[in-house]
Amino acid sequence: MVAIKKIVVAYDTSEQADRAFAFGLDLAQKYSAELVVLAVVQLPEPMEEVETEAILENGRAFYERHFAKLPEKTVSSGVTPRFEVRVGHPADQIIHFANQEGADVIVMGHRGKSLLKQWLLGSTSKRVLSYAHCSVLIVR
Repeated sequence: MVAIKKIVVAYDTSEQADRAFAFGLDLAQKYSAELVVLAVVQLPEPMEEVETEAILENGRAFYERHFAKLPEKTVSSGVTPRFEVRVGHPADQIIHFANQEGADVIVMGHRGKSLLKQWLLGSTSKRVLSYAHCSVLIVR
């Protein structure tokens, strides 16, 4: 039997991320696992003369507003998720965070917010799938 104790859901507020959250919530309920929802604030590339601190604060505030809506969906599940925001490249941060947390599985959407960035740089889900230390579940 597979033991799933900790689930990390990568969350970027997209429709696919909402599906991944619902799937992760269901898994957490079935396995009585801890659920951690992770959002990553990405700084613009190439770095320009911008107010980095303002970008970080706006990014954190943006995700915290969205996180405030998610617990409504968890009430009947009996799962109390933890919400985290990190800064950096999304794939790198998801992989590092899951490793640091000792996650058993990462749940994420197939496509996130920026299709153009995915086409130019490769998808975040592909990178996470290739380099994560644990199982990765891609929700379509």
